Amino acid sequence: MVEALLYRSGPKRGRFYRVEITLNLFAEASVVIEWGMVGGAPCRRVSCHSDLRAASTAADHYRKRALRRGYAKVA
Repeated sequence: MVEALLYRSGPKRGRFYRVEITLNLFAEASVVIEWGMVGGAPCRRVSCHSDLRAASTAADHYRKRALRRGYAKVA
């Protein structure tokens, strides 16, 4: 549904951080977070929320935290 993709450059390889809001089969909204090195296998975490507003708040929290850690949106 909605996705934010952020990047951070490093001395060897760049890193990425992706936050996505999706709807699951149980009429809940899920927040999917993936992070890792570009070209490598990503780590993934999924959290389920009762409604879209709660999922949006959680996704925005993760996105802001990544921005504070030096990730930037590349257009």
